Amino acid sequence: MKRLPIILAVTTALLAGVWFGARALRPYSFHGTIIQSPEPAPDFTLQSASGPVSPSDFRGKVTVLFFGYTFCPDVCPTTLADLAGAMRILGDEADEVQVVFVSVDPDRDTPERLAEYVGSFDPRFVGVTGNEDEVAAVAAVYGIFYEKHEGTPASGYLIDHTASAMVIDREGRLKLVLPFGIGPQDIAADLHELLK
Repeated sequence: MKRLPIILAVTTALLAGVWFGARALRPYSFHGTIIQSPEPAPDFTLQSASGPVSPSDFRGKVTVLFFGYTFCPDVCPTTLADLAGAMRILGDEADEVQVVFVSVDPDRDTPERLAEYVGSFDPRFVGVTGNEDEVAAVAAVYGIFYEKHEGTPASGYLIDHTASAMVIDREGRLKLVLPFGIGPQDIAADLHELLK
């Protein structure tokens, strides 16, 4: 009878070890949508306040591309705040991540305005733009939809646009699509996994 508690304790410990071990052996489950692209992500060059910027400039880092505009009332500030939160969670690993905000509003978003806007979320973020044709070409190769529509007299026109972010891995392949609203913890977990 004295052996029964010992047997139960050993059995419980073994079962817990098997359960936790099995969890550790399972592959990571991404919160975003994985893309198995064998080709490099399309490269482009647009202007930042510091000069020309291309995704290939950040080869060796994980690059997050987000398309939006500085006058956006909701999706853009929310997404940039979530990305900034993910960078804080990543800590030192954040130095291996580059967020690039591509403006779909070249009429209003100058490189200087973009630098101020994205810098208010995280000083490491880069904002880029170009002329209408350049921005349209970049959006098209990444499958980004955007379209102007009338707003209010106070806001001026607004732009409907794709709300997801594209993630390029260290080797320059498009690897992940982060949907709008997944939150900083999940973004950080996915980026951490890509940084391994």
